[in-house]
Amino acid sequence: MTNRIAIVLGLLILGGVAYDVLRNDLSGLLFLARKLMDLIEYLAFWR
Repeated sequence: MTNRIAIVLGLLILGGVAYDVLRNDLSGLLFLARKLMDLIEYLAFWR
């Protein structure tokens, strides 16, 4: 991965987070965090 690609991806992620904060009051990030916790719990079960 080149530096240019990393910077573009970082800006896209930050832009998405900023949009979620301004428009949705973090509901999208909260949803993703809950699903990530469910995935981690599911994977830990199979360990």
